[in-house]
Amino acid sequence: MPTGLLADIIDRLPRRGRLLGMDLGDRTIGLAVSDDMHKIATPLRTLNRTKFTRDMQDMANIVKDYEITGFVMGYPLNMDGSAGKRCDVTRSFADQMARCADVAGEAPWIALWDERLSTVSVEDFLIESVDMSRTKRKQVVDKLAAQHILQGALDFIQAARVEKSSEQP
Repeated sequence: MPTGLLADIIDRLPRRGRLLGMDLGDRTIGLAVSDDMHKIATPLRTLNRTKFTRDMQDMANIVKDYEITGFVMGYPLNMDGSAGKRCDVTRSFADQMARCADVAGEAPWIALWDERLSTVSVEDFLIESVDMSRTKRKQVVDKLAAQHILQGALDFIQAARVEKSSEQP
């Protein structure tokens, strides 16, 4: 299975099975999980990053517990749509993860999804709509950003399925 931009690899998406959304940060990884029909994203948890091998052990447990068949990683494009240093870091992490059989199996499906302003959107929501304190926001923002990323990708997937079904005779 491939690793790449969602629009480029959507035709190889596992038809069913849960997807794991990921918001990759320097110190944490926010996680969200989809239902097996790829319609709804639910925040799951935030992993505190340590070493890559330890992070992958934690991910392997999540993959097993939630029967994950693919991954959607937030891809932090610049506001002008160009890929910067954070995109390189994310792609490198995805490539390393793809080689880690305990996490991804033999050939994982790993999609990169434009996450511009996902964390900002979540923080704005938590401040303006929920009036959540900074301390409490820090505890939930990463997994909610992962949910935001994953839900955007799921909406794209559903729209592509509708378009494809309307094209068939």
